[in-house]
Amino acid sequence: MTENAEGDLNSNLLHAPYHTGDPQLDTAIGQWLRWDKNPKTKEQIENLLRNGMNKELRDRLCCRMTFGTAGLRSAMGAGFCYINDLTVIQSTQGMYKYLERCFSDFKQRGFVVGYDTRGQVTSSCSSQRLAKLTAAVLLAKDVPVYLFSRYVPTPFVVYWENGAQITSPHDKEILKCIEECVEPWNGSWNDNLVDTSPLKRDPLQDICRRYMDDLKKICFYRELNSKTTLKFVHTSFHGVGHDYVQLAFQVFGFKPPIPVPEQKDPDPDFSTVKCPNPEEGESVLELSLRLAEKENARIVLATDPDADRLAVAELQENGVWKVFTGNELAALFGWWMFDCWKKSKSRNADVNNIYMLATTVSSKILKAIALKEGFHFEETLPGFKWIGSRIKDLLENGKEVLFSFEESIGFLCGTSVLDKDGVSAAVVVAEMASYLETMNITLKQQLINVYEKYGYHISKTSYFLCYDPTTIKSIFERLRNFDSPKEYPKFCGAFAILHVRDITTGYDSSQPNKKSVLPVSKSSQMITFTFQNGCVATLRTSGTEPKIKYYAEMCASPDQSDTALLEEELKKLIDALIENFLEPSKNGLTWRSV
Repeated sequence: MTENAEGDLNSNLLHAPYHTGDPQLDTAIGQWLRWDKNPKTKEQIENLLRNGMNKELRDRLCCRMTFGTAGLRSAMGAGFCYINDLTVIQSTQGMYKYLERCFSDFKQRGFVVGYDTRGQVTSSCSSQRLAKLTAAVLLAKDVPVYLFSRYVPTPFVVYWENGAQITSPHDKEILKCIEECVEPWNGSWNDNLVDTSPLKRDPLQDICRRYMDDLKKICFYRELNSKTTLKFVHTSFHGVGHDYVQLAFQVFGFKPPIPVPEQKDPDPDFSTVKCPNPEEGESVLELSLRLAEKENARIVLATDPDADRLAVAELQENGVWKVFTGNELAALFGWWMFDCWKKSKSRNADVNNIYMLATTVSSKILKAIALKEGFHFEETLPGFKWIGSRIKDLLENGKEVLFSFEESIGFLCGTSVLDKDGVSAAVVVAEMASYLETMNITLKQQLINVYEKYGYHISKTSYFLCYDPTTIKSIFERLRNFDSPKEYPKFCGAFAILHVRDITTGYDSSQPNKKSVLPVSKSSQMITFTFQNGCVATLRTSGTEPKIKYYAEMCASPDQSDTALLEEELKKLIDALIENFLEPSKNGLTWRSV
């Protein structure tokens, strides 16, 4: 057979009705090949069809993206369950339909579109291209679009009308609207509108100026900052953070931080790191730590690729680097923001008006500080969308929120944005370190001071991989029917359990009515155990990955300062938790590999 004849055969195959034996798949294949105008992703599906890869086609085409703890998330690739041109168009069409229903003045308000640096601009799928397609869908419907002219940190982009990420029930309603708008409308593929429509505006300069002005509200020692002898290294992990962190340091009166040259500029391949996640610790901070040693800089600041999270490392006197956990940094931030508030306010300022927030799987250190200092502490469900929404409620009721965080190195100092923000967190750490330097105190020493005053909070977080949803469900159902039906465990090995809270079902044994104060979240599994020895442990499934995560923390009182003893007790409890509740060998769970 000639090459042309084979090509014609393939062409006929792709345009004929599809008979895979699965009517749902046949329909999905037809829809994809009719609707996708991106030749690269269309070709991926055509190749799978040509080679009879029905299982992979089903995995790619017979499911959709859903909202996790932070929006619609998936890998880039061809198929309705991945991020690509077509699914971004579909999602935007659904969003348009929902917003039109919610706001009669939607076409006067407009819509904000930002993007980061992931995906090659020249490839079939880049953040910039997806942003243009998003804008095109809305411009074609005569909606004003505020499209940033270059990559920006995630906190620069507002979400719902309250400025916080989307929460229930909006997420479910948007998904319904997406399902109703799957076929691209006329004009939805016309990304030329971005260059020609008078309804497109660029908010970059205005938003950047406003953001930097707002930073001044959380700067307390500008004069001291300008004189500090401390040097800082900053890595933006091949992402968006470099320019914005440089500007933030300028606002605070600092000399510019020293950038890691190999990681300063955007690189969608993240070519110098195995994993572009600063949360993974010293192994991914290698370049910045070596540069800091060379430059005699004691502190390394690492923003993640979209600059909404921050990792911090400090060189100790013995030459070893201390990489702080998210919970440890939160202890420092909590102390710092409250101390600065106290010193900057008049004597009659009402501490009862002050709040700090954290997600429920994060350290309880802010709770301990709040109890001693007299301000309020509140917990939310995991995900900064819940923190942002709660901050908005508190602000509308005349309250002041000083600091909020989640343990996965997500921090928010103040309330200028209602999302975690690595840029502002980086410059606040720099100011904190500079202030402490005047007293010859390091960040690590101050962390110990905080724990000595409010009680040691020693935590450990990790996860197991599990690719079988049935196994995951059975693990959690066993905990709900442990010794007998509808009975949660009273012990975990030798450790007595004081209270159980199950967010999935809405049960909380510590409440008089046995109902959880936090909202029920039936779409994911999450059970928290409070032990008699002061430990709090949570088991939960990831909203975006095939993981069972555990979070365990020993919350000691200030008179318990034997850290070795506390760490040993925590380790024993975690071992018991894994052995008795997760049963990794029996359930085929894979331990975290990094």
